[in-house]
Amino acid sequence: MQNNSSQKPLTIFITGGAGYVGAMLIDIFSKRSDVARIIALDKEPLPDFIKTAPKLKYIRANTSDEKDTHAGVSWQTMVGIEKPDVVIHTAWQIREMYGKKSLQWKWNVVGSDAVFDFAFNTASVKKLIHFSTVASYSARSENSIKHRFTEEEGFRPSDYLYAEEKRITEEHLKIKYQIAKNNNAHPCPQVAIIRPAAITGPRGRYMRIRFGLQSALSGQLKETFIHRMISLMVSFVPITQEWCRQFIHEDDIADIVARLTFGKLVTNYDAFNACPPGDVVTGKDMAEAVHKKTVSIPPWLIRIAFFIMWNGTLGRVPTSRGGWKSYSYPIVVDGSKLTRMYDYTYKWLSKEAFVKKEGRYADYAK
Repeated sequence: MQNNSSQKPLTIFITGGAGYVGAMLIDIFSKRSDVARIIALDKEPLPDFIKTAPKLKYIRANTSDEKDTHAGVSWQTMVGIEKPDVVIHTAWQIREMYGKKSLQWKWNVVGSDAVFDFAFNTASVKKLIHFSTVASYSARSENSIKHRFTEEEGFRPSDYLYAEEKRITEEHLKIKYQIAKNNNAHPCPQVAIIRPAAITGPRGRYMRIRFGLQSALSGQLKETFIHRMISLMVSFVPITQEWCRQFIHEDDIADIVARLTFGKLVTNYDAFNACPPGDVVTGKDMAEAVHKKTVSIPPWLIRIAFFIMWNGTLGRVPTSRGGWKSYSYPIVVDGSKLTRMYDYTYKWLSKEAFVKKEGRYADYAK
């Protein structure tokens, strides 16, 4: 990752600093000579992974908090004092919380609104980079592996809460940007939206083992009885006719964010699918990667299984309403816009990202 010495060192504000992407960006960016300061915010404690990161100021707060617990001062005031040049919004409650939709809405949508308001009302901020998702194109039965969604097609409503909250948040961002652009108080920050495919890599698979597709299929979930039961249930990989995934390597995500953060943005407001070219990863490919056989099942059976596991475990198994569609129908996207506009070349194809133990964090896979 090249440093850009032609500009003054940047002060960067990163939300979700304890999360997978946020902590990775802190780890990488804090070592750059063109970074003066990183302010990170998260509702979780400072993780060991970035405890020794240089130039870091860590604020423990929720983006939706009106006031931080630190002497009653808002996080907006604490961050504003640092005069950040760039805001990178990665904070998100991805796993649906059982019976707590209103709280999750507050954390995700209201919290994002607060971050956007901060960026558009803080004169020092020149760029806002927001993490969205390809899931908001919506997994539907009429989708096809042959059709790749482009950014121009836009998002569609979904009954999968994660995808729907991300879709609504993007709508809020666009409205707030238009209002800010018409406000002559100070120049409006440029906005870049990143819509990543499933992010993976050595750190994601081996350092941050959590309840997800790869960990379930590979048998890495062994901590609890429920985990062991899931591992037993996927001794064969259940697949539907067109189920597939696209993956992007964690290094590619970090490098794309760096390109947008430290380079010149071509447009003032734009969205980008972050996904390498080439073949998708089919259910059969995923099974082969974890040395298992497949069993073909219809989508309605996936739906029943998701319903039972979600309610039977009170949400401890993340198979929430609408999520079954993502495991039944394809969402395939075209990520070439980043290549066309920013000359970005993806380092790993989808299947390579899924299986290879290479990259910045390769040591975690040893």
